[in-house]
Amino acid sequence: MGQGNSHEAQHLTLEQLSHNLAQTFAKKSYTPLELYCFKSVFRSLADTQSGIQYWSEATLCRFLELPDALGVGSVIFQMASYLGAFPFASQAPAILTNEALLKVVTILTERYGAVLKKRGREIWLREIYRSLAVYDNGIKSQADDQRHEKEEVVEKMGFAVDEARDEGEEDEDEDDELVLAALDSMDSLEVFKHGEQSNVHHSIIPTDNFLKLIELLLLIAPIDAQQSLSSLAPELSEERIQNLRRTAKLVLSSFVTDKHPGITYRTFDTVLSTALPYLFDGFNPLFEHFLFARDFDLSKRKSDSTSPTQEIHPVISPPKTVVDPEPILRSPGEILNLTTLSQLSFFIKGSNLFRRLRPLYSGNTHGFSMGSFEKQVFNWRAPTILLVSGRLLPEKPSSARERTLQDMLPPKRYSNSVSDSSQTITYGAYVPTQWKHTGKTCFGDSSAKLFQLSPAHDVFSASSFQSDYAYFNKSPTHPAGVGFGTPVPTQSQASSHSYGVFRPAPVSLHLDDALEFGVFTHLAEGGGSFYPSKLPGRRSKDWQDRFEIDSIEVWGCGGDDVAEAQRKEWAFQEREAEARRRINLGTGDKEMDYELLKMAGLVGNENRSGGSMG
Repeated sequence: MGQGNSHEAQHLTLEQLSHNLAQTFAKKSYTPLELYCFKSVFRSLADTQSGIQYWSEATLCRFLELPDALGVGSVIFQMASYLGAFPFASQAPAILTNEALLKVVTILTERYGAVLKKRGREIWLREIYRSLAVYDNGIKSQADDQRHEKEEVVEKMGFAVDEARDEGEEDEDEDDELVLAALDSMDSLEVFKHGEQSNVHHSIIPTDNFLKLIELLLLIAPIDAQQSLSSLAPELSEERIQNLRRTAKLVLSSFVTDKHPGITYRTFDTVLSTALPYLFDGFNPLFEHFLFARDFDLSKRKSDSTSPTQEIHPVISPPKTVVDPEPILRSPGEILNLTTLSQLSFFIKGSNLFRRLRPLYSGNTHGFSMGSFEKQVFNWRAPTILLVSGRLLPEKPSSARERTLQDMLPPKRYSNSVSDSSQTITYGAYVPTQWKHTGKTCFGDSSAKLFQLSPAHDVFSASSFQSDYAYFNKSPTHPAGVGFGTPVPTQSQASSHSYGVFRPAPVSLHLDDALEFGVFTHLAEGGGSFYPSKLPGRRSKDWQDRFEIDSIEVWGCGGDDVAEAQRKEWAFQEREAEARRRINLGTGDKEMDYELLKMAGLVGNENRSGGSMG
């Protein structure tokens, strides 16, 4: 019976197979209520031509409430038109009919897992890449030339050799794993053998299009499934747009290489897996809007007698509006603002950031001192994020403090990460555990991260070679200051007081104990507590940034419960300090002083018998 079904499926057309997949998605990926809402949403805004109901680019952009100022509508429509043809790339661009749009929503909300089982997120990313890419004849020609050169060499040698592949090169068959999974789910693998293949290695994503998409992803990163984009960003000021564009360019810099004018699949895959694993997470709640029917503003639509009757009443009552919703970021800092927070959410889960960050310490507010840092940060019993920004120091010291820093470090052998010394550089660290004095060993665990936010975006994840993730040392402990990645000396070394020159670890960040200067070191050889950069344009480079600190901030990740625990700890410490002051200085009230001494057991024990030695 199974063979009969397979034989019958082999004779289905691509349109029939595409229809079958859409029906399978509808049945297995959605509840009946969600499917009813989706159909209601589609019919409410669909245009009709030649008896076919479809969505235009303008309709899709208006429904998603994409800001005109970002100019990203055409990019999203291109993605949807490609994904609507899934799994048959030859049928793209697809008309956004009910079934095509359902496939778009299924893929972008990652609901395909109920049908396409045992396929990882990396395969999903490959389809996202294809939906953004354009076919590039230059890349294909270059690849063909390289292949012909190899064939000529082999032919001249007279025998075949095992050729070493470039790093990241994959079999072309692997490009189509999601297509195979889709066809396998319908018992139609035979269709795949008849030319329904596409090769991602002969395509690129235009950087202009990708820049616009990153701007949108920065904007929608904090959005909830039931939150409209217009309520999240009711009005985009020119300043906010410029901020989005500036940050988007920093993120885009991770993908840029000298070899190609656009973004190749190999670069796309490498950067996303190492520095931007959650870049596309905002698509999920944005396209969940299709599964919630609501009132639509159809005033901008022209009346059309051929269009179906418009539904203007919601199928499901919208959720109750929270009177005082928790803000995405309670109060911006000097470094951290809404856009920078979205940038952080590209590699730290947004559920740990949005509406959950509390400002703990700011150098310009609480003072640039280790004592202030300790008082504000150490009682936070949850993960924290440290951000530090500054300007690169000149090669020759211009002050006594700069000369002291230079004397503490080995002679500089590595260049700066950027050639323009006037640029502001921003580094940071994610600390998953509570802060403490270092003592014998560093603190933190393998989920710690070092990262750079400006003028490049990069992430340095924790390695398994060493576990010297974070330290907090006060003088005379060496190295004195706050740092990440460099081991602290052993007890025997600490007692000798002969530290010599401070040698930062291969990938490390160190802030001196005056919180005046910082040093970030990156050696491509690695081998320390953090892995070196994996970005195609940086992975083989060594650099060391020595900078003067302008701002330093620490933010606590956690809800009200963590903040309340910190408040109680502060209150307890204040009471203890006050009690010590009263005992040391006296209260001025003899009776109260006597009672305190009595409670301490120092007086009033005349009637008690002492212990017996015998």
